[in-house]
Amino acid sequence: MSDASSRPEGSAPAGFLERQFKLSEHGTNVRTEFIAGATTFLTMAYILFVNPSILAKAGMDQGAVFVATCIASAVSTLVMAFYANYPIALAPGMGLNAFFAFTVVLGYKYSWQQALAAVFCSGALFFALSLFRVREYIIDAIPRNLKLAISAGVGLFLAIIALEEAKLVVAHPATLVTLGDLKQWPAILCLLGFVLIVALNYRKVIGGTVIGILVVAAIGIPLGLSKFGGVVSAPPSIAPTLFQLDFSRIFEQTFIIVVFSFLLVDIFDNAGTLIGVTHRAGLLDKDGKLPRMKQALLSDSFAAMFGSLIGTSTTTSYIESASGVAAGGRTGLTAAFVAMFFILALFFSPLAGMVPAYATAAALLYVACVMAQGLADMAWDDLTEYAPAVVTAVAMPFTYSIATGIGLGFITYVLCKLIAGKITEAKPAVIILALIFGLKFAVAG
Repeated sequence: MSDASSRPEGSAPAGFLERQFKLSEHGTNVRTEFIAGATTFLTMAYILFVNPSILAKAGMDQGAVFVATCIASAVSTLVMAFYANYPIALAPGMGLNAFFAFTVVLGYKYSWQQALAAVFCSGALFFALSLFRVREYIIDAIPRNLKLAISAGVGLFLAIIALEEAKLVVAHPATLVTLGDLKQWPAILCLLGFVLIVALNYRKVIGGTVIGILVVAAIGIPLGLSKFGGVVSAPPSIAPTLFQLDFSRIFEQTFIIVVFSFLLVDIFDNAGTLIGVTHRAGLLDKDGKLPRMKQALLSDSFAAMFGSLIGTSTTTSYIESASGVAAGGRTGLTAAFVAMFFILALFFSPLAGMVPAYATAAALLYVACVMAQGLADMAWDDLTEYAPAVVTAVAMPFTYSIATGIGLGFITYVLCKLIAGKITEAKPAVIILALIFGLKFAVAG
């Protein structure tokens, strides 16, 4: 006779997880997926400290952004877990948050509420493109060198932000920028944190970036550079950023440029992450294509819209998910565990509050180095291909604008092809984008 008491403990939950995530089919189990989820979370947990710090520059409430970061990451990752069944975690994207704060708000003089509206619109557009399979056409139309240059340029943009935050680079009336005072503790500790993060990640220490941030933050406590406020507490209120979107500038030309800039960076980041992580996990089919691509793309576009509604910049797939895959993660259960850790992180806001700018700058500088690898992967055998790409990458930090770098890249690409007699190599989508950016520069500068 069989009854509930005679079933092995945990068999019902295990049965649900097996049916939902097809663990056996993917050659994995709950324990492996849990370890993979913990690995992914620790690898990307630096965003809990860095994102509130960056968005605070735009005038947003730092505590509310911390909560929005946790919730946006958790909910979006759960959607990826249950809808697409991939071991991919999502969180507010690095580079996109810098574009939000330094270009859209501080550069274009948007309010952060208006910038959130642009994020929502870019997510809605991404959703439509994914639904109607237009996304593949856009990605195929953009030259590979420009795609790589956009990623590398975002990295260089993060680098100059990091150097400025730590006062390693300061303004100079004659040379625009110059070396800061290396005898000051913020500069010293930023460099120490950067070296520590690089070394720990090279040694494949799980959570190396978070460890580096917290170590140099702790060193700053006796120096009066940071203040210990505890470890655990109730989450701050999310009210200051919740549903604060302002669509009042939606019909302005600059708004359209901002939306497309968010969209393009998100599309390329997302494509690279999906292919890279799933290839590492052996999840691509025999033709090298990604099963459930549509579900993964819709999950990512939902993340951008949802994140903007609760108060954070574009939420997107994280390449750090590859660390969980390396630990054995193969299904959405890995992502579900990551989401659980983000929920638990809500109660560790004091740690995020004690992290000073020089500590997050160390992490930014590390991320910049990782993203700059795109330059090495570019094709350097055609001047009309790599010259516009270099312009794209270099213009981002020197104009302090991701959108400007993208725009100059498209314009120079089309003009180089036209004058060199190779205009047929420029796809219509690239020509249209070049015209849009040209009009923007002509009218608004």
